[in-house]
Amino acid sequence: SPGAVTEHFSLNFTITNLMFTTDLQTPNSRKFRSAEKIMKHYTDSLLQKSSIGPHFTGCKVTGFRSGRHRDDTKVDAVCSYKDNASLARFDREKLYQELSTMTNNVTKLGHYSLDRSSLYVDG
Repeated sequence: SPGAVTEHFSLNFTITNLMFTTDLQTPNSRKFRSAEKIMKHYTDSLLQKSSIGPHFTGCKVTGFRSGRHRDDTKVDAVCSYKDNASLARFDREKLYQELSTMTNNVTKLGHYSLDRSSLYVDG
C-alpha cells in the first residue's frame, strides 16, 4: 500500500518440552531447519489472528538458545508488519495480551508447552 513502511518487532518465548541441543544453534542443521519451520508456522498463524493480522508480513526465527532447565529451549524471532498512517500505532502490550490469551495464558503453543513467564514482545 502507498506510504507503508515495514516495521519489525522481536518475539521471544521459552518452550519447556523441546530439549535444547547444540544442533539447534547451527542454522544449517536439519534440526534447526525443522524447528524453525514449526516455530514459523505457529508464530505466523497466531499473529495473523491478532490485531496486527491484516498488516502482518511474517516472522523469521533468528535463533534457539539453551533455557534454564535441560528441556527448555528459548526461541528468538523477528516479526514484521506493514505500517502506514491509517494503522493504529503498534501496541506491544495489546499484542502481548492477545498472544497470552491465544496461548492459553502462555502455556501452550501447538503441542509445545511454554514457560509462563517467558513471552516477550518488543516493538
